[in-house]
Amino acid sequence: MDIINTVLGIPLGYIMYFCYWLVRDYGWAIILFTVLAKVVMFPISLSAQKNSIKMVKLQPQLEEIKVNCAGNADMAAEEQMRLFKKEKYSPFVSMVPTLLQIPIILGLINVVYNPLQHLFHLSQETITMLAGCVGITDIGSGAQLQVLNAMQQTPGAFSSLQGAIPGFDQLFANVSKINLHFMGFDLSQTPSITDLSILIWIPILSGLSALLMCIVQNKINVLQREQGFLGKWGMTIFLVIFSTYFAFVVPAGIGLYWIVGNLLAIAVMYICNLVYNPRKYIDYENRSAKPKLTKEEKAAMRRAAKENRERSKADEKRFFAEPDKQLVFYSESSGFYKYFEQFIDYITAHSDIVIHYVTSDPNDQIFQTSNDHIRPYFIDNRDMMTFMMKMDADMVVMTMPDLENYYIKRSLVRKDIEYLYLDHAMASFHLTLREGALDHYDTIFCYGPNHVAEIRAIEKEYGLPAKRLVKTGYGLLDSMLENYSAQEHRENPVKEVLIAPSWQKDNLLDLCLDPIMEQLLGKGYHLTIRPHPEYVKRFPAKMKRITEKYQDKLGQELEIQTDFSSNSTVYDADLIITDWSAIAQEFSFTTKKPSLFINTPMKVMNAEYKRIPLEPLDISLRDRIGVSVDVDKLDTLGEVVGDLLSHTEDYREKVTAVVEETVYNIGHSAEAGGKYILASLAQKKQARH
Repeated sequence: MDIINTVLGIPLGYIMYFCYWLVRDYGWAIILFTVLAKVVMFPISLSAQKNSIKMVKLQPQLEEIKVNCAGNADMAAEEQMRLFKKEKYSPFVSMVPTLLQIPIILGLINVVYNPLQHLFHLSQETITMLAGCVGITDIGSGAQLQVLNAMQQTPGAFSSLQGAIPGFDQLFANVSKINLHFMGFDLSQTPSITDLSILIWIPILSGLSALLMCIVQNKINVLQREQGFLGKWGMTIFLVIFSTYFAFVVPAGIGLYWIVGNLLAIAVMYICNLVYNPRKYIDYENRSAKPKLTKEEKAAMRRAAKENRERSKADEKRFFAEPDKQLVFYSESSGFYKYFEQFIDYITAHSDIVIHYVTSDPNDQIFQTSNDHIRPYFIDNRDMMTFMMKMDADMVVMTMPDLENYYIKRSLVRKDIEYLYLDHAMASFHLTLREGALDHYDTIFCYGPNHVAEIRAIEKEYGLPAKRLVKTGYGLLDSMLENYSAQEHRENPVKEVLIAPSWQKDNLLDLCLDPIMEQLLGKGYHLTIRPHPEYVKRFPAKMKRITEKYQDKLGQELEIQTDFSSNSTVYDADLIITDWSAIAQEFSFTTKKPSLFINTPMKVMNAEYKRIPLEPLDISLRDRIGVSVDVDKLDTLGEVVGDLLSHTEDYREKVTAVVEETVYNIGHSAEAGGKYILASLAQKKQARH
C-alpha cells in the first residue's frame, strides 16, 4: 500500500487537492477530477479510435488468414503479426484507455481513504497523534476517515493536542469546513446490501450508468459494432454486474467517480466519432457480410474439416513412407499448377523421376491427373509447418516467397535440401516481394535479365551469399503463346477494350472507373470490365453497385465478366486498360498489342525497394509496351485510347523486341528449367552413392 500511496496516491492527491480547493465541495471535486482525467486521456482515446478503425479495416484479411491457417495457431499468429506490422496496427493501443483506469482507480481509492494526507497535507506523525486521541492504533484503510469524522463530531477528544501540533486551531477550522456529503450521500461510507440506506443508490446508479454506456457503445463504437449479439450483450451484462459489485466494495466517493466516468465515456465516444468518423475510413456499404450458415451447413463443414484432417494425416504418413524422395513440388492451391505444369511435363517426359506433388488444396486439380510419375498429397495448412520441418527430399520447388521468415521453414531433418523458387508473375523481386523474401532459397528460376540483376544487387546490398540463378524464362507465357497461336485471329469489327485492374487498394475500379467510362462509352468500342477474381470474392457489394450503375449499357456496348475460366477475352482484346496488374505483361507479351496503364497509387510490398539501384520492371515497362496516364489527366483518355488503337500494328515490332529483351528462352522455358532440375538431382544422387 505504501507503494500505491507513493506512486499513485501522492500525484493524484495533489490533483484532488487542486480540485477540492477550486470548488470547495468534496462531491464536485470528485466530478471535476473525473472530468480532468477524461481530458488528459482524450488523446489516448483518440489514438485508440484510429487504431480500432484500422482493426476493422483489417478484418477481411484477418478472416482470410483464419481460413488459410485453419487449425494452425502458430502459422496464423505469424501471418497476423506480419499483417499488423505492415499496417502499423497495435492491439495494445486500444487497451490503453482501459488499462489506465486501473492506476487511476487505485490512486483515487488511496486519496479517498486518506483525506488528512491528501487534502490537508498533514504529516504521518501528526496523523498518528490525531488517531491516538480516539484510540486508533492501526493507521490502515479507513483510519483517516474515522479521525476526520471524530474531529468534526467530537472535537473535544483532541484538546490534549492543543499546542503540541503547530497551527492546531487552523487545522480544526479547515477540517470542520470539509463536507464529505454530496446530494445526501456520505461519500466516505461504503454501501452495503444489508443496510438499505440512501447509499444503496450508488451501486444502482453505477450499474445503470454502465448499462447506458454499453448501449451507446454497442451502437457507435467502431469495434463493438463488429461484435455479434452474444459478444455485445455478454460484455454489457459483465460490465453492469461488475460496476454494481464494484460500487459495493469501495467508498461511495469512488462509486461517484465510476458513475460520472461511465457517463463521460459516452461523450468521449461521440467526440472521437466526430474527429475520426469510421464511415470516412471504412466502406460499410461494400463490406461483404459473413454468410449465415444453417445448422446443416455448419455440420457439413465440420465433417469436411474432420475428413480433411484424417486425409492430411494419412497423406503425410504415406509421403514419409516413401524412401529416397528426390523431387517435391509444393502448391498453395489448385491455381498454382499452371506455373509448374511445363516443368513437370518436361521432367516426366525425359526421366523416370517420381514427382511428389504436395498441395494445401484438397480439391487441387493435381488429383485428377493419371500420370504414374506424379504422386499427389494433400497436407492441411495446420500440418504444413511441421510437415516442412520434417522434409527429407533432395529438392523442393515452390512459388511461395518468405521461406523461413514465416510459417514455412527449411527442413530440420536434412540440411542439404535444395530449395528452388520460381515466381508466378513477370515482375520485379525487390518491389513486389517483401524485404528478405528470397534470402533462404538456394536456387532461383529467373524469367529475365531483370531477375538476375535484382538478385545480385540484393545480395550485394545485404551481404548475402550468392544463389544459383537459372535463366529459365516464363512457362506460363510459353503456354499462353502456344494457345494464342493455335487460335484463329480475325480483326474485330468493333474494337475490343478490356478493363482488367488489380484488386489492391485504390485500384482503378474504386478510384476512377466513372471518368474512364465517361471517356469510352458511346465512342464505338465494345468494353469488357474483367475485375480481379479476388475483387469479385471480397467486394460483392461493390460489384453489385458497378453492375447496377451501368445496367442500361450492358449488351452490345458493355460486358462485365466474372467468369475467369477462359483467357479468350484477353486474347481477343485490341487494348487492355489496367493499373498495376501483371495481366498487362501477359496480354502485351502474348498478343504484341499495347497496354494502357492508369497511374493509380503503386502497390509496394517492400518499402525499402529503392535501396536496390535498379528501376523495377513493373515501372519501366509501362511506357515501353504502351502508355501510362495519370489519374488527374483522365479527361485525355479517349484521345489516348483512339491513338493506341490506330497504331496497334506499330506496337507489334516494338513489343516483340521488348519480349526478346525481357524474357529468357521464349518457347523453351520448360526445357531450360527441366534440364537444370534433372542435372541437379543427378549430381545429388551421384554424391550419395
